[in-house]
Formats: sequence, structure tokens, C-alpha cells
Amino acid sequence: MPDPRVLILGGTSEARALAGSLPGFSVISSLAGRTSAPRRPAGDVRVGGFGGAGGLAAYLRDQDIDVLVDATHPFAATISANAAEAAAVTGVPLVVLRRPGWSEQAGDAWHRVPDLAGAAALLPRLGHRVFLTTGRQGIGAFAGVDAWFLARSVEPPDPPRPHRLEVLLDRGPFTLEGERRLLAAHRIDVLVSKDSGGPDAKLVAARERGLPVIMVNRPPAPATARTVTSVAQAVEAVTTASRSGPDRDLGQPLIGVGDLGELGRERREQ
Repeated sequence: MPDPRVLILGGTSEARALAGSLPGFSVISSLAGRTSAPRRPAGDVRVGGFGGAGGLAAYLRDQDIDVLVDATHPFAATISANAAEAAAVTGVPLVVLRRPGWSEQAGDAWHRVPDLAGAAALLPRLGHRVFLTTGRQGIGAFAGVDAWFLARSVEPPDPPRPHRLEVLLDRGPFTLEGERRLLAAHRIDVLVSKDSGGPDAKLVAARERGLPVIMVNRPPAPATARTVTSVAQAVEAVTTASRSGPDRDLGQPLIGVGDLGELGRERREQ
């Protein structure tokens, strides 16, 4: 019997860890191709989009995929929606792997907003020297804001961009000491971040300096998918799904990370 075939969407650290944690499976990882030198996971790798939900559904059929894993960045809402639709059309079980979001700690001064437009609207009331860690694709939302920006990303951002913008090309993870030095050296007075979860050195450094933080809420995971929050849980979910065949019942969806964020109150370049 051939090994079960798993398609993992995403170039996150969790996606790479999962690709290397599935012995006995034939793993294909799909990367978006938005960075010029991505870190390659174990197993086979394809790069580029599928052409929407229909293209992804065709790929699942053509490649005889047994389990689909959405391990994309928590803010990759379009591909997550396409994955949910393609899984529903083909009957291929979908597992969503999302790292937990961040929770506000004592001493934090967070301002949660629903989207980047909300962050841009609030920003002038909180500071004028901004550390912008939303990723290069989100920088355009701040083009009309009258402030000085330090934006960190893996690749240079495309226009539109803020008039006063310094770009720091760097790839995480980042250390707490490094974040402390960066905030001090650039006299940062406000931090803007997406609620991506993962290492939180920048948030600790901002807390220590008493800086306000504008936190963009993440979109919810697809309601029809089983959502897990660790690689170990994902391995278990993939193994269970692969044993049951198409149209299997994965049980009730676990609490999604978006729900965890509500109850409790990726990207490397952030």
C-alpha cells in the first residue's frame, strides 16, 4: 500500500516542523513564492499559487491527496478560504494548524483593531515614531499616515509606502536584547503588529518601555475544519484522517485560535 499523501500549505515554522514530523507519509509542501529564498521543508516542495479554490481542488484530485493541511500564516485569509472550499468540494479532510495568538499581559498597553485600516486610523493618536511589524504586504495601508516608520520585512515592500519610511530587511526569530536595542536606537514610541502569535520579544520590549501597541486581530479559522494549535496535535489529526478515507468524520471542530484569543482576553518578518 502506498504511503498516504499529505499536502501542507504554508512556509511557516509550524509547516516546516510538521513536514519533518510525518514518517510514513508522502509529504508535499506548497509555498506561496513571495520570498526569494524561502526555507525549504522536508519532502517535496512546490512553489506558487493554484489559481483559486477550483485550481486547488483539481490539484488535490490529480495528486491523489489524502489529507490537506492549512499551515499558512494566520492572516492568509484568502488561501485559507480556498483550502476550506477545495476540501469541501473534493471530500479531502482539512486540518488547520494555527499557532495560538498573543494575550495581553500585565503592564501592556494594547489597542486591538479589526484590520490594518483601523490601525492606520488610530495610529496618529498614539505616536509618531512607529515600529511597523505587519509584513511588507500591509505597509501600503499606512501610506497616508503622517508619521515616521521603521518597517521590518524579509523582502523590500512595494508601493504605496509611507513618505517617511526606513525599511529594515531582516528575518526572525528576533532576540529580546535585539528588540530592546532597536526600539531605543530609533526612539520608537508606538508598535503596530498583527496578532500572529509565536515568539513575542518585540512585545516584551515594548512592555518594558511602556509603549502603546496597536494589535490587529486575526481572522477566524474556517469553521468547517479541525483546528489544532501545535505540531503534535497536527500529526495526530493527520494520522487519524489518513486512516479513515475521504468524507470521514473528524468530529466537532476544536476551538479555533481566533476563539482562544477571545476567550483568553506567522510571519518571521514580523
